[in-house]
Amino acid sequence: MSSKVAFYTLGCKLNFSETSTIARSFENEGFSRVDFAEKADIYVINTCSVTENADKRFKTIVKQTQKANPEAFLVAVGCYAQLKPEELAAVDGVDLVLGATEKFKVTSYINDLIQTGPKPFDSAQGTSSGRVAQIHACEIDEADFYVGSYAIGDRTRAFLKVQDGCDYKCTYCTIPLARGISRSDALANVLNNAREISQQGIKEIVLTGVNIGDYGKGEFGNKKHEHTFFELVQALDEVEGIHRLRISSIEPNLLKNETIDFVAQSKAFVPHFHIPLQSGSDKILKLMRRRYLSNLYVDRVARIKQTMPHACIGVDVIVGFPGETDEDFLETYNFLNELDISYLHVFTYSERDNTVAAEMDGVVPKQVRAKRSKMLRGLSAKKRRAFYESQLGTERTVLFEGENKEGYVHGFTENYVKVKTPWNPELVNTLHRIELTKIDEDGLVRFEFIPEKVLA
Repeated sequence: MSSKVAFYTLGCKLNFSETSTIARSFENEGFSRVDFAEKADIYVINTCSVTENADKRFKTIVKQTQKANPEAFLVAVGCYAQLKPEELAAVDGVDLVLGATEKFKVTSYINDLIQTGPKPFDSAQGTSSGRVAQIHACEIDEADFYVGSYAIGDRTRAFLKVQDGCDYKCTYCTIPLARGISRSDALANVLNNAREISQQGIKEIVLTGVNIGDYGKGEFGNKKHEHTFFELVQALDEVEGIHRLRISSIEPNLLKNETIDFVAQSKAFVPHFHIPLQSGSDKILKLMRRRYLSNLYVDRVARIKQTMPHACIGVDVIVGFPGETDEDFLETYNFLNELDISYLHVFTYSERDNTVAAEMDGVVPKQVRAKRSKMLRGLSAKKRRAFYESQLGTERTVLFEGENKEGYVHGFTENYVKVKTPWNPELVNTLHRIELTKIDEDGLVRFEFIPEKVLA
């Protein structure tokens, strides 16, 4: 009887794509994958360290696994595991900690442990509390190779990793410390993965990476770009069987006019951009060591709206960065309020070890950070509502998802309007032409089907 393995992912879409690749390696070794809520012999937690909350969440999840099966073998992988392996190893219940390069060899470590001693997940051998966690984490400078991956989160969309690592030195960010230098998958490999996904009946692919606009740098950190991000976009648009391609997040200084103009007339790329801003104050952008100022961001939004007036634009923003005064925050608030964007992802600044920002003066009190975060979340709700209202009466294409949520099936239009209609299993993973009609009390959009326009 094969051992059961379950997975939990914290953090970004990139982590989800890598968890799926790790899970497939277990399945190829004969392990049975089960849902995380089920009792398993091995639990793998893919960690994140972008926020303090993600750190705390890890310990909560470990406790859940201990309740489900105190004899289970628990593996921690990912960014937090690379940055603070000793800290994770000290958490009661953790048995194995694998860093940035080692996580893709997890089955080898598991199999070695099986062969060299009592099975670590054999309940007959005693409890996990008597074990000492093993750590395998290289120096991040050694993380100079690339592992391609993709995740199929449900039957409708897949996250396709095209790039890893980052050469930027933003003062608040630990990602370069956790993932290493910028490096990319070969174009041929990306296209092969895209074909594999489409052959499984998946209708939408979301491109992911740490800094995908920097796509093209070779496996070993070669600064020369073998291909550009624009060339990647052009090549993916020609892959047969992909109905939708979505760019997950791209730096404003790397989102070029040629890419925007191509997406505007693309066969598969959808009019949805997620562009990190982080602050609307040039003073704060300089303290963050971002590679642009606010005027470039205004230019990027204007170019998108000029070529695709119906495009959805999402924005990342950080509040409470050291040195951010009330005036700086209001500058950011007013900047975003006047900008033609569709929603915000708001992050409350939290100090990260080994970053420049953690040593900066002008620390913003946590209650002030929370107040600013609440204000921007309110602005985000207002922006999303205004964007949805602007789309009423228009024809759009919706891709329906696979979950029955309180008697409704949800879906997203190409420009990321979330819609709902009464549950019908026949709608799952199908594309339909619709007319958006009204916004419901829960903020989602109702619609009318346009007859005889089932697309796929």
